[in-house]
Amino acid sequence: MATLSDIGVAAAINILTALAFFVAFAVLRIQPFNDRVYFPKWYIKGLRSSPLHSGALVHKFVNLDWRSYLRFLNWMPAALRMPEPELIDHAGLDSAVYLRIYWIGLKIFIPIAMVAFTIMVPVNWTNRTLQKSNLTYSDIDKLSISNIPTGSHRFWTHLVMAYVFTLWTCYVLKKEYEIIASMRLQFLASEQRRPDQFTVLVRNVPPDPDESVGELVEHFFLVNHPDHYLTHQVVYNASELSKLVNEKKKKQNWLDYYQLKYSRSQSKKPTVKTGFLGLCGERVDAIDFYTSEIERLSTEDIMMYRFLLAKGPVKVEFHFLDVLMGGKKDISAERVKMTKNPKSIMPAAFVSFKTRWGAAVCAQTQQSRNPTIWLTEWAPEPCDVYWDNLAIPYVSLTIRRLIAAVAFFFLTFFFMIPIAFVQSLANLEGIEKAAPFLKSIIEAIPKTIGVSIPMKATFFITYIMVDGWAGVAGEILRLKPLIMFHLKNFFLVKTEKDREEAMDPGSLGFNTGEPQIQLYFLLGLVYAVVSPILLPFIIVFFGLAYVVYRHQIINVYNQEYESAAAFWPDVHGRIIVALIVSQLLLMGLLSTKAAAQSTPLLITLPVLTIWFHRYCKGRYEPAFVRYPLQEAKMKDTLERTREPNLNLKDYLQNAYVHPVFKGGDDSDSDAGSQEWDQEPALVQTKRGSRRNTPVPSKHSGSSPPLLSDVQENSYS
Repeated sequence: MATLSDIGVAAAINILTALAFFVAFAVLRIQPFNDRVYFPKWYIKGLRSSPLHSGALVHKFVNLDWRSYLRFLNWMPAALRMPEPELIDHAGLDSAVYLRIYWIGLKIFIPIAMVAFTIMVPVNWTNRTLQKSNLTYSDIDKLSISNIPTGSHRFWTHLVMAYVFTLWTCYVLKKEYEIIASMRLQFLASEQRRPDQFTVLVRNVPPDPDESVGELVEHFFLVNHPDHYLTHQVVYNASELSKLVNEKKKKQNWLDYYQLKYSRSQSKKPTVKTGFLGLCGERVDAIDFYTSEIERLSTEDIMMYRFLLAKGPVKVEFHFLDVLMGGKKDISAERVKMTKNPKSIMPAAFVSFKTRWGAAVCAQTQQSRNPTIWLTEWAPEPCDVYWDNLAIPYVSLTIRRLIAAVAFFFLTFFFMIPIAFVQSLANLEGIEKAAPFLKSIIEAIPKTIGVSIPMKATFFITYIMVDGWAGVAGEILRLKPLIMFHLKNFFLVKTEKDREEAMDPGSLGFNTGEPQIQLYFLLGLVYAVVSPILLPFIIVFFGLAYVVYRHQIINVYNQEYESAAAFWPDVHGRIIVALIVSQLLLMGLLSTKAAAQSTPLLITLPVLTIWFHRYCKGRYEPAFVRYPLQEAKMKDTLERTREPNLNLKDYLQNAYVHPVFKGGDDSDSDAGSQEWDQEPALVQTKRGSRRNTPVPSKHSGSSPPLLSDVQENSYS
C-alpha cells in the first residue's frame, strides 16, 4: 500500500515533469524555425507569416532576445484573455463547448471538495478503525470511509453528502445544458449563410424503371414541396475517378518539384526513371515525362469518346472506350463515362430549398407513407462530406450494421461464459458449501472489501498525476508533431503545397479526448463520498487541461467540421451515468459496512437522477436534434430584407458536386467539367402516375397549370 511519502514523491516527480515540459515548450515555441508547429492556426487563417523570410541568418532560426525566455509562463494568461464570444468566432462553437466540459469539472468539484474537506474528512479522520485492523494502510486512507467502524451512525454523514453532491451536480448540469442550448441556437441564428442550411440529404430513393434517380428526385420534390424546392444533386460513386484525380495531383506535385529544382540550377535538366518507384526502367527527362503524364490524365480523344457515347447501348460504349484508350484511363473520359453509367448513380441526392424553413420542414418530417424510403436528414457542410462512405448503398449500410450487431452479440455472449464460470467460483456461498473449512476466511472477505475499495484511491491519485498532469503538459509541448514536421520538412517536402500538408495541425480529437474527460468525472464522483482526498488532484487536472487546451484551440488546432455543439447531449448523458454508478457503488459499499438501514434512502438517488436526466432530455435536447422552424423563418426573413436580389440558386447549384467533378481539382476546363457546370436539361416524365401532376418543371418558369389543362395536354 502506498504511503503518504510515496504519494508525495510521485507528486513531486509529476510536478517537475510537467514543469520541465512547460519550460521546454516556452523555449521551443519562440524559436523561428518552430513557428509553424506551435502557431499553425494563424498561418491557416493567413494572419501570420514565417519569420524565416526576414532578418539575419541567425535570427531566422534562433531567438536571441533573452527577455522572452524569462516570460516562459506568459502563454497562460494569454490563453485565458480571449473572451468566449471571440473564441467562438475564432474556433467555432464545438471547440468552445469542448472547453466548457473542463470548466464544468471545476464548477462541480471545487465546491464538492470544499464541503468534503470541511465535513467528511474530520468525520473519517477521527476514528481508529484502520489502526485496530490487520490491513496495511497509509495516513491517506485514514481520510476515507474505510476508517469508519462497521455499523457506525457516522455513515449518515456520507448518505447526506451523497444527496448534497448529487443535487449540486444536477444543478450545474442543468444550468450548463440551458446555457449551451442557448449558445447553440444563437450560433445557428448568427451563423453566416452556408449551403447545408438550405439542403437535406435524401437516402433510399426507390428504384423506378422509367425514370432516372435525378428525374425521380426532381418530380418527387416538385410535387411534395412545390413552393420550396429549388435544385438537387444526385450522388455518384466516383471512386475510380477519385483515384485518377489523386494520381494527377501527385504527378503535378512532382512536376512542380522538378520545375523548381531546374529553375534553381539550369546547368542540367533533372531526369527520372520510368520504372517501379523510379528505381528501374528508362531514364528520361523528368519535366517532359510528368508533363506528358498529366496531359494523358487530362484529355485523350474526348471528341471521339463523345461520338461513341451518342451511339449504341452502354456496354458497347464502354467496350469501345477501352479499345480507344488502349487500356489507359484519363480523367475527362472517366467523368463522362461515370455520368452516363446508371450504375454509378447512387439512390441518394442532396436536395436544396429556397428557404431554411423549407429545408427544416423536409429534414424533420416523414416524406412517404413507407418509412423506409425517401429518408431525409440534414445535409452536412460540403467540406464535411466523406464521399467514399456516401457512395455506400443504404441497404449495404443496414446489412453492415446488422453484421456488427450480431458480431457484438456473439462476442458478448461467448465472453460471458468464462466470466460466469469465474463468478461461480467466486460465489462466496457456493465456495463455503463446497469447502466448509474456508468458512471463517470467507466471512472476512466482505469486511475486507468494504475497507479496501476506498483505499484504492492512492492508485488513482498516481494515475491522475501521470496521465492528467504530465500528460496534459505533454500535450502543449507537441513533441511528436514537432519531430514529424521537421522530418517531413527535411526529407519529404518538395513544394510549398507539401510544406502546408506537413504543417497541418489536425483537429481536436473529440473521439479520444472526451471519453478521457469522462473517466475523471467518474473518478471524482465515485470518490467524492468514499475518499475525498482524490478531489484536489482531479481539480488540478481540470484546471490545467482547461488552460492548455484553450491555448491549443486558439493557436494550434484547426477544426475541420462544426456541429454547433451537437455532441453535448452525449456528454451530459455520460456524466449522469457516472453519477448513477457512484450512487450504486456507495450503496454496495455501505451494505458491506452493516449500514443497510440507509439503503432505502440511497435507492431514491438513482431514481431521482434518472428522472432529472429525462427532464433535461425533454426540455433541452430538441434544440440539439431539431432546428426550430421559428428560428429558420426569422433568419429567412432577415436575409430577404438585407439581400433582396440574392440568387440562391447560383449559390447552391454546385455546392454538393463531388470534388472530382469541379474544375478546381482539375485545372483543365475539359468537356467533363464544362458539362457538369451547365444546367442539365429536364427530361419529360415517363411515369404515368406523374401525368396529372399540376406542377411545372423548375426550368419552365411558368405558373402552375390547372389540373384540367394538364389532363387535356398530358404527355406520355
